[in-house]
Amino acid sequence: MSMRRTAKRRKAAAAIVLAAGLAFGAVGCGSDGGPRDDAKKPKPPRGSHSSPASTPAADSTKVIAVLKGKKGMVLTLNSAVRDAGGFVTVQGVLKNTGAEPFSESSAWRGDETEMQQHGNHLGGATLIDAKERKRYYVLRDTEGRPLATTGIRIIKAGETLPVFMQFPSPPASTTDVEFQLPTFPSAAIEIAG
Repeated sequence: MSMRRTAKRRKAAAAIVLAAGLAFGAVGCGSDGGPRDDAKKPKPPRGSHSSPASTPAADSTKVIAVLKGKKGMVLTLNSAVRDAGGFVTVQGVLKNTGAEPFSESSAWRGDETEMQQHGNHLGGATLIDAKERKRYYVLRDTEGRPLATTGIRIIKAGETLPVFMQFPSPPASTTDVEFQLPTFPSAAIEIAG
């Protein structure tokens, strides 16, 4: 194994350990140093399709938008929450309502060359703040990977997939934005928090 590859793996492992430590610190303490209310809530299991550990699960009974894409794909957005850390997390569920497996998720990662190298994900999503005339792209980690659901492969007929995307937060005065994901129509959503 080359020294360059070994060094790269060590850097990646160090980044993961640092991110985990920061996540534990953010989940365990509120602004007053005491435990946060949401730290007591059970978190969904981590995996390539789950929300980040520091983000509470979306209320699947609440629907803020329903987007119907091609070949029977439906994206139901359940929440768009502003975090004190300076980002907005959008959560929802993808469902294949068609009769055939869906395998065209590569369009969801967007057109940016850097995003193409990280497999199929929802990194092509954007939020549009018409009031401030700004577009917000999905955040990325230090390796350029999107802070969004990744590892999307074939979605079987009838299968549902919980999804999330994290964006930089628009100004606090902005609550209404437009959500966009390639191959789906745009939807007006409201940011909570």
